[in-house]
Amino acid sequence: MSDNQTSPVTAVQPAAKRLADYLPPDYLVPALNLTFRLAPQTTRVTAVSQIERNGEHQRPLILDGEQQQIEQVLVDGAEVAYQHTDGKLTLANVPAKFELTLVTVIDPQGNSSLEGLYMSDGAYCTQCEAEGFRRITFFPDRPDVLSRFSVRIEAPTEFPFLLSNGNKVEQGRLDDGWHYACWQDPFPKPCYLFALVAGDFDLLEDNFTTKSERDVKLQVFVDKGNLNKAHHAMASLKKAMAWDESRFDLEYDLDIYMIVAVDFFNMGAMENKGLNVFNTKYVLADEQTATDEDFHGIESVIGHEYFHNWTGNRVTCRDWFQLSLKEGLTVFRDQEFSSDVGSRAVNRIHAIKVMKNHQFAEDAGPMSHPIRPEEVIEMNNFYTVTVYDKGAEVIRMMHTLLGEQGFQAGMKLYFERHDGQAVTCDDFVQAMQDASGKDLSQFRRWYSQAGTPELTVTDSYDADKGVYRLDVKQFTPTRSNEQPKLPLHIPFSVELLDNEGNSLVNELLELTEASQSFEFDVKGGAPVPSLLQDFSAPVKLHYQYATAQLLVLMGFASSEVARWEASVSLFSQAVWQNVARLQQQQAMSLDSSVIDAFRAVVLHATQDHALSAEMLKFATANSLIEQVEQVDLDALFSARDFVIDAIADATEDELLARYRELVGQDNAASRSFKNAILALLARSADGHESLLTQQFNAAEGMTDALGALAAAVAGSADCRDELLEQFGKQWQDTPLVMDKWFTLQGSINEDSVLQRLTGLQDHPAFSFNNPNRVRSLLGAFASTNLPQFHRADGQGYQFLTNVIKKMNGLNPQVAARIMTPLIQFSKFDAQRQQQLKACLQQLLDLPDLSRDVYEKASKALGQ
Repeated sequence: MSDNQTSPVTAVQPAAKRLADYLPPDYLVPALNLTFRLAPQTTRVTAVSQIERNGEHQRPLILDGEQQQIEQVLVDGAEVAYQHTDGKLTLANVPAKFELTLVTVIDPQGNSSLEGLYMSDGAYCTQCEAEGFRRITFFPDRPDVLSRFSVRIEAPTEFPFLLSNGNKVEQGRLDDGWHYACWQDPFPKPCYLFALVAGDFDLLEDNFTTKSERDVKLQVFVDKGNLNKAHHAMASLKKAMAWDESRFDLEYDLDIYMIVAVDFFNMGAMENKGLNVFNTKYVLADEQTATDEDFHGIESVIGHEYFHNWTGNRVTCRDWFQLSLKEGLTVFRDQEFSSDVGSRAVNRIHAIKVMKNHQFAEDAGPMSHPIRPEEVIEMNNFYTVTVYDKGAEVIRMMHTLLGEQGFQAGMKLYFERHDGQAVTCDDFVQAMQDASGKDLSQFRRWYSQAGTPELTVTDSYDADKGVYRLDVKQFTPTRSNEQPKLPLHIPFSVELLDNEGNSLVNELLELTEASQSFEFDVKGGAPVPSLLQDFSAPVKLHYQYATAQLLVLMGFASSEVARWEASVSLFSQAVWQNVARLQQQQAMSLDSSVIDAFRAVVLHATQDHALSAEMLKFATANSLIEQVEQVDLDALFSARDFVIDAIADATEDELLARYRELVGQDNAASRSFKNAILALLARSADGHESLLTQQFNAAEGMTDALGALAAAVAGSADCRDELLEQFGKQWQDTPLVMDKWFTLQGSINEDSVLQRLTGLQDHPAFSFNNPNRVRSLLGAFASTNLPQFHRADGQGYQFLTNVIKKMNGLNPQVAARIMTPLIQFSKFDAQRQQQLKACLQQLLDLPDLSRDVYEKASKALGQ
């Protein structure tokens, strides 16, 4: 192909990138100067790079770039020949050290993928992680090329705020009503951390004084009219900054820290150095429009992105296979932050739910991968619960094994060794090992082995010797193309209680072999074991608990998390017993001891209300599915509904009395407990519609209003549609609240729900161009309304397939993320598997199929 010619796009099967093929970059870019002349369809980008050859070689310079029009390519000021083909710009015979100038034109307004530079409600915004920078200019778009960025932004004065990374060094007026701002980031960073925002916002300002007495300016930018909803985000930021100093001895390093909230965003938020871009969902909140859960989520995500300043920015990833290096570690840090400033037990329960409801399913599905993947086709597909949440569990296991002091010593050594570098997961583990003296060589297998390990535990008691014995076997399932998996280093926390609930033993065991035995001196009879306390490792536990044992644990385990786990096991056993009865064509029933156990939760006078609420938020169908190898979906749905309804009916009087006691208690824990009770009352024989409407109409905040509405929807109350209509009219101009409304609409368990969802796609508040709207209405339906998504006629599958077809052309990232329910079918009956595979084949037959969707569909079909 001749120089300066662009090749056509060809429909070839995307190739996988492999960790084993990693090579250091051929060229480094110590400094990059960017100038943006912003225009909606013709933004001109001038990129001046200082480039140095990395090592002794004569290979060409190859830069990544997509969706750009090239105007000029200069090497040391002189025009040069180049090749532009298949997203690459190639320059041959370049000097060992030179200045490269590139002038390109891009179209932010036409960029519906929301990667690179795009427009969100009239403002310019960027998203460059993982590989979006190549849509801004041609560059070695990989995380191990670190540059010092200088940025100049030019725009009309109708965009008064011109923001980028680092510190502002200059601003001024230009001709014809334009102005400019210049920013310099003193810290080298990979291009995925670059950010630019230009727009007109409301601004909330504050300050934070660091431990070394440096004054940092804090700024939160929100859409006009939303300033009153930014105060919780600001308070959360200051709380996170103080916590990181006190717990991890880490101080902020720039003169300014900025957060910008935008409504069009593929992710939750992005940690760009000094300029974090957030989905409005994780910034805007007041009591009228946000629930207690929203307030908690904002605090957590604000903390997460701030904590990335060190774990992700100052020390970053060598390559994208190391993504869990920054994400798993930072999720662990934000979990600890939430636990230190809130309820440790409830925060731990929420993390466990994510693992059991979602990550275990990912491990069992076609996209199963270790927390450090071995190969990828589209990196955007690997921002997964495995990389993030299982990655955090792996960090937590290290913390458990080393203790707080040893872990903090490892963190300190990690930063001393690697500040300003792009490193690997192995570098992190090595720092932990060297600082603590703990041998973590076997533990490293957690990074390279996919799948959920399973622990099978049996026990015995020798009454004559007073010895209790635990026999533990560990096994990780393998796929047909995998080698047998080796034993892992697993922290296994155990408490032994007597039948009156007294704690006899509380010990951390370490599993390192395929089979191990442990003996304990226990007098007075066989103890009740609380195994894998606080979910001390991300594994499936197989132990045949008797109902009597679970009742002891629910009432007396020293760990609140263990009490909750016992309640989940008790409920799950009741469901599976009734699944078996249905399969044997027997009548369903529920033992009175199970009812009494949950009655005790309702009546418990001293237990934390938030913990009681979690015990009454019964295991979801998703989590139940992950407990078995094969599932009869129809029987499962019927059995689960039966058990919940039976508990609600039998405890109706106690529920009603407790509800009335909780009315007026103005704290998040009591509201959570009250709304969990209301949801059960809505499912009882009476239905208590008067309570639903009374709470809805009297609600002084979103938590109680939504609690009543959700209970009406889940309980199929007669007042449901009236309340939905009232809620929709009240909040039709508030997008984030309408997202909650859309989600509830999609959760209605009636055959007419698909018709309802189709009609709502024409609602003025809905847009396929906005990821929040698509996720709330359509993604939530497929992931939470399992009876309707998995309906026997296959219409639920086809409905989602049609949505993915549409999103494939608009926003491939969102298309791939909402398609997960289509690919996790191995446990279902043959008819449903066939229907799902047919839908996936429809996607593979699309002529313009994105890499994002192709990777998931092809892996699901084994291609």
